[in-house]
Amino acid sequence: MACPFSRHPPSEMLHRQHSIAEGAGWNLDEDLSEIPDDALTLTHLNAAIQLLTAPSNEDVYEALMSLIDKHRNRWPALEKLRTDRNALHIYPHYDYLADVQDNLNRIDESSASEILVLLGNELIHTACVGIIERAFKCLGSNLQEFLGSLDGVYDVLKLQEEDISDTGFVCAGEGELIFTSERPVLAWLLLGCLQALSRLLFHYEPPIEMEPLDGDVPRYRYLFKLDDFEEQVVPIVADNRVHGTLRESVSSDTKDLKMDNDFFCKAFPWHFIMDENLNLVQVGQGFSRLFKNYMATSGLSACTYFRFKRPRGLSLRFREIVRRTNTPFMISLRAPPGRPDFFAKGLEIKGQMVFCPESNSLLFVGSPFLDGLEGLTCNGLFISDIPLHDATREVILVGEQARAQDGLRRRMDKLKSSIEEANAAVTKERKKNVNLLQLMFPEDIAEKLWLGAQIDAKTYSDVTMLFSDIVGFTSICSRATPFMVINMLECLYKHFDELCGFFDVYKVETIGDAYCVASGLHRASIYDAHKVAWMALRMIETCSLYNTHDGQHIRMRIGIHTGTVLTGVVGRKMPRYCLFGHNVTIANKFESGSEACKINCSPTTKEWLIKHPGYNFQLQPRDASCMPKEFAEAKGLPCYFLEGYKHPTVNDDATIQEHIEAAMKQTLLDGSETIIVEESK
Repeated sequence: MACPFSRHPPSEMLHRQHSIAEGAGWNLDEDLSEIPDDALTLTHLNAAIQLLTAPSNEDVYEALMSLIDKHRNRWPALEKLRTDRNALHIYPHYDYLADVQDNLNRIDESSASEILVLLGNELIHTACVGIIERAFKCLGSNLQEFLGSLDGVYDVLKLQEEDISDTGFVCAGEGELIFTSERPVLAWLLLGCLQALSRLLFHYEPPIEMEPLDGDVPRYRYLFKLDDFEEQVVPIVADNRVHGTLRESVSSDTKDLKMDNDFFCKAFPWHFIMDENLNLVQVGQGFSRLFKNYMATSGLSACTYFRFKRPRGLSLRFREIVRRTNTPFMISLRAPPGRPDFFAKGLEIKGQMVFCPESNSLLFVGSPFLDGLEGLTCNGLFISDIPLHDATREVILVGEQARAQDGLRRRMDKLKSSIEEANAAVTKERKKNVNLLQLMFPEDIAEKLWLGAQIDAKTYSDVTMLFSDIVGFTSICSRATPFMVINMLECLYKHFDELCGFFDVYKVETIGDAYCVASGLHRASIYDAHKVAWMALRMIETCSLYNTHDGQHIRMRIGIHTGTVLTGVVGRKMPRYCLFGHNVTIANKFESGSEACKINCSPTTKEWLIKHPGYNFQLQPRDASCMPKEFAEAKGLPCYFLEGYKHPTVNDDATIQEHIEAAMKQTLLDGSETIIVEESK
């Protein structure tokens, strides 16, 4: 194996990366989006290894199409494997590779395994490009190192994703790789991938033999014949002159070691050496401080003091551990016999197992697996127990910084939640206030009032107004108590308010027994007069459902008129939306000129009611003397009693309510309330 100090760095690595220590400080909130798109990350490394263990349907499809193009002359039946690429996205959990294997067995079972190996070659050819190729290259400088890194890196990635599956790699020795998978098709695919990667990364293709291994879980051994592979080694010679002689700087003789055991145990406090019987023959100062008082009585077996947590399923035999030296090890401390309260029980140490052939022993070198000062102190350790060269010190301190920032983040989240709850409460109250304003004012006026904007007086043309009062209301009040009168009006006007919502007309005000509505203010349309007329008919009908205190039906007279009005908000303490103008007075006069249970309709309103065909209002002309004297614009035209409404699509025997509901539906079908452009004067 070549000396690592003799390797010449590749040209792309000549520009030295900045050290973390040279930075201004740790920045845990650094925006990952600022990382360049071509920067190699753990995500790319994970994607590269998944190409070998679980290739995506898209990658398999591209490789298969390339394979068909190259080998269709040799295997013409491969053309049957062509499929539509879009079909792969229909089923997200579709196992495309399994279907490919089944089809190959049907087409040519004798050549299926050979084709799968070639498919693995094409998989690397089509998918191992760009950043994925760079990810594979970072695993090792030669094939043996590459195989060893597959073992260790994949094990770490599985730990990151909490993957408990049995799929994985084991670099069992020189030129030996063991792959575990429940899917035999991946074993053949991996053989082709390893061949292609050897050519691509190391420009060398050793013969590879694959054989299945016996066991409960399917495993496959890949043997690489590396005999013909000669790695160039550049020896290092230092000008160390001792008594005038030149000697080599590297020696395999134990007599030439530059440190003794005591210094090694101090420099690497978290190490131990086991012999082939897994007995401890040397421990570092960290382990010695914890266990030296118990070894004389509890023995030297490593299993007494350590529990091997990773790799999973490891058989605690010397040769089995030697086969897993390329896998990261995680051990936890056991309590010595008779000491269940051992303070460091469960402390995890993560590190590497190294086989020492000169002494036929195993060296474990690791570091405590901690993320903060609390984990350090609760296990009876100190920062001084972590060597200066060990990055665990920075991990602990950064973990404390992350914990502090996480606490601040939690407090900020709690404050944010409180603010959001307060905003929600304010929004809820604001909505109540807005809804209340919209009950008292048209929507646009309510919005301006809420915002504190100035509300100017405005003129509306063709507004249809309805005034009503109860016949004999003064007499009713003289014979009934105030509570009876209020209860009667509350029941009656509550029903009227529901009619306002149904016909979408604006309730102007209620003064005593007077009930006033208008249409054409908040939303103008060609059916404003129709809706007011229909509401008047329903009001007369509703009165028959309610009685006075003495059992008599309530009788009401109504007047409706259409004309131009001036509107504005009057007052600040108790603002009122008021209607002004001559036509408001005229509408009130039409109400006073009406009769009990009658609807007095002005000529202008009548023109709007007959303006559009298909709406049959029953209008009875009145004598000219019934016209209010203030309405000089009539010019001899009569006023009318609105006696009913018949809709052409409804049977004549139906109720007035059914006729009106059919008419309201027709207004929606005729143009969904065609809007009239409002003219402001």
